[in-house]
Amino acid sequence: MRKIIFICLGFCLFLSNLGAKDLIPNYSLTTSGGVSDLVLKNEHLYVATTASSVDIFDLKTKEKIDSIIIPKIKDFMNESIDARVYSIDIFDNNLLILSQGESGGRNIDIYKDGKLHKIIEDKDRLFIAYAKFIDENHIIYALLSNQLYLYDIKNKKIITETQISQSKFSNFKLNENKTKLVVADESGILTIINTKDLSQVKKFDTLNLDNVFQVDIKNDVIITAGQDRRCAIYTLDKKNAYFKEASFLIYSAALSPSAKLAAFASDEENNVTVFNINTKENLYKLTQNKSTLTNILFINENEIFVTSDDKKINYYKID
Repeated sequence: MRKIIFICLGFCLFLSNLGAKDLIPNYSLTTSGGVSDLVLKNEHLYVATTASSVDIFDLKTKEKIDSIIIPKIKDFMNESIDARVYSIDIFDNNLLILSQGESGGRNIDIYKDGKLHKIIEDKDRLFIAYAKFIDENHIIYALLSNQLYLYDIKNKKIITETQISQSKFSNFKLNENKTKLVVADESGILTIINTKDLSQVKKFDTLNLDNVFQVDIKNDVIITAGQDRRCAIYTLDKKNAYFKEASFLIYSAALSPSAKLAAFASDEENNVTVFNINTKENLYKLTQNKSTLTNILFINENEIFVTSDDKKINYYKID
């Protein structure tokens, strides 16, 4: 009986993939290095790279129009190497840049009016993994130790902090109005946080059994990218929860703005599966990604960027 169940499950999975349409990139953008993060604003794509730069692309012309250069750092052999940019964010005309510092530390800068303004220095020895704007004067950043900090830029001080758990931090994402964020870590548990005071609202712990590499939240829907090969879907009201299983570790996942569509890295060939949240039907397979995926970004309901550890950003137009 157990064997029959597994055969039926496998056949259902085969049927759900049968109608998925293979797509190749409509075009690609070439960056300075591997891509770690990206943000879209006003037809400009801001791209964090591993090559000491934030590249800026004009999506109308599909060309790189500028690069913000981050100072190189010294390695343990005292040689100059590129500083990896871990995350970026933009608020008005201010660009938040979290980058690799010396001796394992991290730098947080704000790029404004053509200059880098230091917020946190690597000499503070804070192992910051991710940082985003809440508003013009406040940011939230997370340490690898899974501590979260709300920081006042103007007054240069920490307002409050919290320890999410003893598990290693992986990723966080803010909702659309920046009132809540969802934190993912190596335990597989998701924690919802109020950004105003970093108080914990609720947890989701039923679907992922291991490290969640990435998380996204849109329109009160949450998606995960799991080391356990599970792409989990939750709703904030906890009325709906399920997962789709992949054949390989899922390094990246994202939701469309309406949260009607979702996408996740679904196999060892770095393909991305796009599916319908409500019906669970697989719709498209985005192909020709050459390296391990780092980000999936829905521009809207019909356009998607996919980034990886190489210098290519692939753009796909779906029906």
